[in-house]
Amino acid sequence: MAHGKKYLEAAQKIGRDELYTPEEAIRLVKEAAYAKFDETVELHLRLGIDPRHSDQQIRTTVLLPYGLGKTVRVLVFAEGEAARIAQEAGADIVADDEVIARINDEGWTEFDVALAVPDMMRKIGRLGKVLGRKGLMPNPKAGTLIPAEDIPRAIEEARAGRIEFRNDKTANIHVPIGKASFSDEQLIGNMAAVMDAVRRARPSSAKGTFLRRAVLTSTMGPGIKVQPLLALNLTVATA
Repeated sequence: MAHGKKYLEAAQKIGRDELYTPEEAIRLVKEAAYAKFDETVELHLRLGIDPRHSDQQIRTTVLLPYGLGKTVRVLVFAEGEAARIAQEAGADIVADDEVIARINDEGWTEFDVALAVPDMMRKIGRLGKVLGRKGLMPNPKAGTLIPAEDIPRAIEEARAGRIEFRNDKTANIHVPIGKASFSDEQLIGNMAAVMDAVRRARPSSAKGTFLRRAVLTSTMGPGIKVQPLLALNLTVATA
C-alpha cells in the first residue's frame, strides 16, 4: 500500500523495529498525528489466546477516566415506564417499534451505544445480525442489558467514556483511548484503564505469554510498537 508524503514524514519519526515505553509511544503518536482533524488514538493488542475456544474469548468493558473526546449518541430499547425513565435521563433515542423496524430492514445504526431492558429482548432478538456486527447488541456481560432503574447510570457512564471491547478472530483487540489533542496524562490514564481491564479479563485457560504485541496509532498515523510487558503492567493514578 502506497502512503502519502505526510504519512512518510510522520513515519520517519518512528523507529520501525524499536519498542517504546508507553510514555514514549504516547508522545510519538501525538507528534505523528498530521491530519487536519483531531485524530483518534487507538491501542491494538495481539493476545496469546486461541479464539477458536469459547473459554478463551475476551469481552469486557472499561470506563475511560478521561473519556473519548467525542459526543456519544445513546439509544435505549424500552417501553412504558422504562421509556419514560430513558427520556428523562437524556437518551438520544428511545427505540419504539418503528425504530426497531428501521434497524432490521435498513441496517440503521446511527448511534454509538445501545441499552435495553430485559423485556425488550423479545422484540430486539432478531436484530442480532445488524447490531452484533457492530458490537451494539445489548447484553448483560457488557452492562448494556439492564433493569429500568439502572438506565440513568448506564447513560451517564456511556457518555463519560464507558466502552466495550472484545477479541476478533485473530486474537487481536482494537480499542480507542482518546484524541490526539488529549494531554499525555489523559492518554496514559486511559491506556492504563484499558490494560487493567485486559489483565482482569485474562482467561484462566490461556497459557504462555498473554500479551504478545502492543501498538499505538492515530487515525492516519503510523503504528508505534510498545514494549508488551510495560504495557501490560501499566498502572497510573487517574482522576
